[in-house]
Amino acid sequence: MTRERIVTGAQLSPEEDLTQYSLRPRTLSEYVGQNELRGKLEVLLEAAKGRREPVEHVLLYGPPGLGKTTLAYIIANEMGSRIVATSGPSLQRAGDLMGILTNLGEGDILFIDEIHRLASVIEEFIYPAMEDFKVDFVVDKGAFAKVINVPLKRFTLVGATTRAGMLSAPLRDRFGLYYHIDFYPPEELEEIVIRSAKLLEIDVDREAAGVIALRSRGTPRVANRLLRRVRDYAAVKADGAINAEIAGEALDAEGVDSAGLDNLDRKLLRVILDYYKGGPVGIEALGATLSEEVDTLVDMVEPFLLKIGFVQRTRRGRVASAMAAEHLGLKPPSTGTQENLF
Repeated sequence: MTRERIVTGAQLSPEEDLTQYSLRPRTLSEYVGQNELRGKLEVLLEAAKGRREPVEHVLLYGPPGLGKTTLAYIIANEMGSRIVATSGPSLQRAGDLMGILTNLGEGDILFIDEIHRLASVIEEFIYPAMEDFKVDFVVDKGAFAKVINVPLKRFTLVGATTRAGMLSAPLRDRFGLYYHIDFYPPEELEEIVIRSAKLLEIDVDREAAGVIALRSRGTPRVANRLLRRVRDYAAVKADGAINAEIAGEALDAEGVDSAGLDNLDRKLLRVILDYYKGGPVGIEALGATLSEEVDTLVDMVEPFLLKIGFVQRTRRGRVASAMAAEHLGLKPPSTGTQENLF
């Protein structure tokens, strides 16, 4: 079943993509949060510029909406390089990638989003490009087939994935740098909301920004989306100014509660707590009970619930915590049915 979830880290529409693009920081100094990662990138980029060499190939992984694409563009901007962006699913033939690679200049950035979804033929084609900056292209067939060795300019491949475990070992090993992007704490999201509000010319006070941050599931893209929804609510129900009360009312109306959970999150937790007595329950059983795709639950629902401790994964299935029951006002699960599961 397909539904729009405003708390998902994925993009909802091309129009939203344009808005998010306008809010992206352009330099590391503008980038809010991920301090450890930002410090490592500063050293990496300064060292590469000092040597006048391209940056090593970089793999960015983490849940959607946390800034992997933003960091790719920042790397290009800091290095003064051109960036060419594509995605794993859009590269189906070797010829598709051949055209991109041969048009890259010295030090250019090739950004591949959803790199875990590259076809196997594309993966094998890109190995020599990453290692030796050359590609072997086969022309003609049968007895007339011949291999043309095409040299490439030294470039940097920046790959982004939400599922690093699905990358093949040979591809993963060809990246020199691996950076994990984690969920943001509320105080960093609050700064992101205030920054975005200034760019969008929205009148929001710090307390209201804090309310939005707490309900943004640790995800900047969600924070920016909720900010725009609150802006619309304030324009209709108030005088346009956003305070904590207005922000809370607006997000309650959208079905986003104080913990950042939406209807699907709460429904999943209630099914585990009520129908399956707190768990354990397999993810396939949950998907069937909720009439939802398993991939939707694993990729879009579970990560945040795991992060905040409302759900735990065990050998026998998913278990809802006492915190989740307390949040929903339900009876805590019996500890006798959940012991010795780990």
